Amino acid sequence: MEIPSASGMRLRRGDHLPSITAEADTAITRRTAQRAERVETPGLAPRFGSGSPLWAEALGANVLDVDGNRYIDLTAGFGVAAVGHRHPVVVEALRRQSGVLIHGLGDAQGHELRVQLAEALCAVSPIEDSRVAFAVSGADAVELSVKTAMLSTGRSRILAFAPSYHGMSLGALSLSSRRHFRRDFAEHIHQQVTRLPFGCPTSQLEESLSGARFAAAVVEPIVGREGVLVPPAGWLLKLAQLCRRHGALLIADEIFTGFGRTGHWFAVQGEDVEPDLLCCGKALGGGIPIAAVLGRRSVMAGWDAPGEARHTATFVAQPLACAAALATLGVLHSKNLVARAANLGRGFATQLLDWPKRVPEVRDVRGRGALWGIEWTTSAEAQAFVARARRRGLLLLAGGESGRVVQLVPPLVLTDRQLAFCLETLTAVAVK
Repeated sequence: MEIPSASGMRLRRGDHLPSITAEADTAITRRTAQRAERVETPGLAPRFGSGSPLWAEALGANVLDVDGNRYIDLTAGFGVAAVGHRHPVVVEALRRQSGVLIHGLGDAQGHELRVQLAEALCAVSPIEDSRVAFAVSGADAVELSVKTAMLSTGRSRILAFAPSYHGMSLGALSLSSRRHFRRDFAEHIHQQVTRLPFGCPTSQLEESLSGARFAAAVVEPIVGREGVLVPPAGWLLKLAQLCRRHGALLIADEIFTGFGRTGHWFAVQGEDVEPDLLCCGKALGGGIPIAAVLGRRSVMAGWDAPGEARHTATFVAQPLACAAALATLGVLHSKNLVARAANLGRGFATQLLDWPKRVPEVRDVRGRGALWGIEWTTSAEAQAFVARARRRGLLLLAGGESGRVVQLVPPLVLTDRQLAFCLETLTAVAVK
């Protein structure tokens, strides 16, 4: 069912500047919030109201709410909309596929598109002689990668880092660092996890990896949700070298950073690192849920055994998702969006890197490509900045355990005109 905005507006293009004509917290939003309270679980449902828009439509870099306000989305839907919301090539691929095959039999009986997608992923993989294992979500991919490492090495201990975010299922949760997420489930998550500070001195890496038999180290090449942290120069490469020296596999969690976000197809390529396993998702499906693990053939061989698959799901490599992913990869190639992310990064760097000197409440600005974080002194200041930007038509999120880091994660199709508007507006609302 189509949900038009109250004003009757529709998005015809995705390259518009914002247009804010009404308060976001209107009767429509309040009624929706009341309905949600009756049927959705508290704490797991969206936080309607308080100025937060109720989405009606999204296209390219634009979002339209039910009150007719048009925004520029600097969240890219948690990084999913790298090629833009509702890209016409992805929509057309879904339309064609929905008339042929919507659902198959997962790992039991295959279909052509999953093979095509595996070939396409191997073609861009940063791992030599890759094989692909499909997953249904980022957390599923992380769990699959850890299982793969355990099968391959015969070990069970995992090295993880703080801060980090790897998902909320029980297996992935054991690797995520935020105490608030893990606290109530601590007795049931994987206990053989050693956690070090992200970017810690390499002597700590050496001490930990030489002192225990680890199956793998799981790391975000650039920490995403938990604060947009870029590792010190050479740190990731040293971690990879130490893992190999001590028989542990290196798992790169690129759920957030993959498919051009940092100005490379995968962030590890910016560090000259080849992991043993790589988790990818989010942007892969162009808005449709799908994820995958890429791994060296010798490592993935541990799954080759008779009988039923030891890791699977009903919707794994679902035909619609595969069609969307193939279309997304095609757009990334044809529109050269990886290079576009690097160009966006130069624009953000030029405007933002001196903020800690110009804005007393800003502690740090960091990022790479089209992934940036602005760290404020307090979470209240970060949230106030997000609210001021929203009133000017920019959608942002503040994240990290402290809630102090405002993330800039635009669609890679953000135009130069939109970028200029965003930079001017962000500066205006930062300086107050």
